[in-house]
Amino acid sequence: MAKSNNLKLTLCASIALAGSVLPVLAGQSVVSKEIQQPLVEEAQKSAITGDIGFNITSQYIDRGMVRENQGVIGQPYFDLYFNLYEGDGFLNRVSFVLGAWSSLHSAKTQQGLAEGRDSSSTPAWYEFDYSAGFAFTVAKNLTITPSYIEFNSPNDAFDTARAFNIRLDYDDSDLLGAFALHPHVTYLRELENKVGTGSSKGNYYEVGLTPALPAFGPVTVTIPLTAGFGSNRFYATNQGFGYFSGGVNAAVALDFIPAAYGTWTLNAGASYYYLNGSLSQANDIQARNNNTFVFNGGLNLAF
Repeated sequence: MAKSNNLKLTLCASIALAGSVLPVLAGQSVVSKEIQQPLVEEAQKSAITGDIGFNITSQYIDRGMVRENQGVIGQPYFDLYFNLYEGDGFLNRVSFVLGAWSSLHSAKTQQGLAEGRDSSSTPAWYEFDYSAGFAFTVAKNLTITPSYIEFNSPNDAFDTARAFNIRLDYDDSDLLGAFALHPHVTYLRELENKVGTGSSKGNYYEVGLTPALPAFGPVTVTIPLTAGFGSNRFYATNQGFGYFSGGVNAAVALDFIPAAYGTWTLNAGASYYYLNGSLSQANDIQARNNNTFVFNGGLNLAF
């Protein structure tokens, strides 16, 4: 009987010990999972971001030069950003940037012109451009993006052109808050053949502001203002001032689409262009008018 009682006491003690230890072990297991989960999510964070979209526009105006103002004009594009570096010093971020952009015209704009023909195997595909470069963000708010751009015409409307481009964007939100202007400056140098309408390799300069109105729910409204200039016969004549444009763009976030599928937005806008007197007559397809309007709309996916 003594042994039996001792055995019972031992079993009771063991059960009690197990009852006190198991919850602790279970708690350790839960804590471990809670600690590991952010680490797993951080490891899965992609170093590649980008956007893809499609716009329809009433006119295709490129740096003040009207390329097409008839028919339906569709312009698909995509951009990819490969994050190479992030830091807290003077240099905050470095990204490798790839982009592609096209212009498709139902009017089959100038097909075969560069080859002395009036036909092409891809008559509606007027332009295909691609670019490669780097984006450097310094002092937190200044982004410098040097890049190489190639301008191609699948329907042989123009000869392939190549250029060096550098753009500076400044985020002045910390200084001006809701009244931020988001200024940018662009310089383009023609390397081979013509981007502009002149007779020799020239330079293009652009300055712009993109202020925004206070957000109204899912709707964001921006007011882009841009002026372009040319030198060394970038344009057909060696004028400095090329054009000015100002407009209103509205973007509506499609919040009903789950965030796992990226950020989707619908956009629509209207822009006014004032073209230099000689520039307004640069192209045969262009209406000979210094003042013109462009209307556009489209869909964008950012991921």
